[in-house]
Amino acid sequence: MMKKRRTFSFSSLILSRISWCLVVIFSVWGVWFYWAIINEINDETDDALEDYSETLIVRSLSGEALPTRSDASNNQFYLRPLPYRDIPLEERIRYKDSMVYIPKKREHEPARILTTVFVDGHGNLQELTVLTPTIEKKDLREAILFWIVVLYVLLLLAVLSVNIWVLNRGMRPLRVLLRWLDEYRIGGRHNKPLDNETRVIEFRKLNEAAQRHTQRNEQLYEEQKEFIGNASHEMQTPLAICQSRLEMLLEDETLSEEQLSELLKLRDTIERMIRQNRSLLLLSKIENEQFGEAAPQNLNALLRKYCPDYEEVYAYKQISLAIEERGELEVEMNASLAATMLTNLLKNAYVHTPEHGAIHIYISSSTLSVCNTAAGGPLDGAHVFDRFWHSSKREGSTGLGLSIVRSICRLYGLHIRYEYRGGNHCFRLSKAGVE
Repeated sequence: MMKKRRTFSFSSLILSRISWCLVVIFSVWGVWFYWAIINEINDETDDALEDYSETLIVRSLSGEALPTRSDASNNQFYLRPLPYRDIPLEERIRYKDSMVYIPKKREHEPARILTTVFVDGHGNLQELTVLTPTIEKKDLREAILFWIVVLYVLLLLAVLSVNIWVLNRGMRPLRVLLRWLDEYRIGGRHNKPLDNETRVIEFRKLNEAAQRHTQRNEQLYEEQKEFIGNASHEMQTPLAICQSRLEMLLEDETLSEEQLSELLKLRDTIERMIRQNRSLLLLSKIENEQFGEAAPQNLNALLRKYCPDYEEVYAYKQISLAIEERGELEVEMNASLAATMLTNLLKNAYVHTPEHGAIHIYISSSTLSVCNTAAGGPLDGAHVFDRFWHSSKREGSTGLGLSIVRSICRLYGLHIRYEYRGGNHCFRLSKAGVE
């Protein structure tokens, strides 16, 4: 099973990537800036130490007396003799950083140290160490880090603010198009035209492509509806003729039992075809909005009218029926379609309820739920309202009843959904805006 990937809006994705890029850029820049500053400070300090060291060596070689204490600049030096030996060239001049004690300040401070080995006028090796206090590098790192963070936050806020403004303005045509596509319904009579003027060439092409596809889909949808309607209508006459002639054959007393059995099977098949044909015609009329004006319909009264009929038809299954009325449910719709919607829900419940099962109907001022005992597990909620979808083949089922219910609900802005609760199949009908 594939793991579901997280999704983001285009704006949030761009802003997050900009933020991460700025983190990387500022981190690299901060490290480079710190080492550039340190190298520059060390170069300047080393030049000063070299000048000071050369002055002391010249005075020592000329026989002049060296200073006995540090000068006002906090520079210090130490001179000590070394036993004579060959000293590699790279060890004659050495630089390093260390903590030293400054008598004048009576504290330890970081210092830059230069050690030079030279031969005095008597041919003896001397080691001269000169040092000067320098900056506290830890404080420098903390200061650089602090100001880099401040700069990053300020720059990030500025960049994000500008990008949010630019993206919101720039992506407005895309949001308008997406909202229009979400609200668009194939075959809907109340679809709004796409009003999405933009100077961006890519968005204009996207608008045109979306409109072309919707027009093509509308054309295909209309052709499909016309085909279904025409085909169903044209099939009515030959089916009626076949049924009539079959009834005449069944009245023939010379038929054998085997022939009679085959003819009865054929009659059942034709009757099922006639029911499906009528259902397809009804669907076509619903989707073409060919029904009369809507009027307030009391579903409580319709239930009380049709429930006894279905109890009588399916009495052999010994199904118990319970109706719980919590309010009066009235909807604005065509009277014929209201009856069709309720009778299809009732028939679906009776057909798919096992013997000695139970049907519970709950009705309030905003919802209607029809629940029946399930013969198996839950149904596929994604396909239960599809045409000709069967969880299992049942006698008297055309596979179009729930599809008709859904089409009627769409026509009048009602919501229908399937739920599986406590071993029961439940079909819940509700008014718009009610969950």
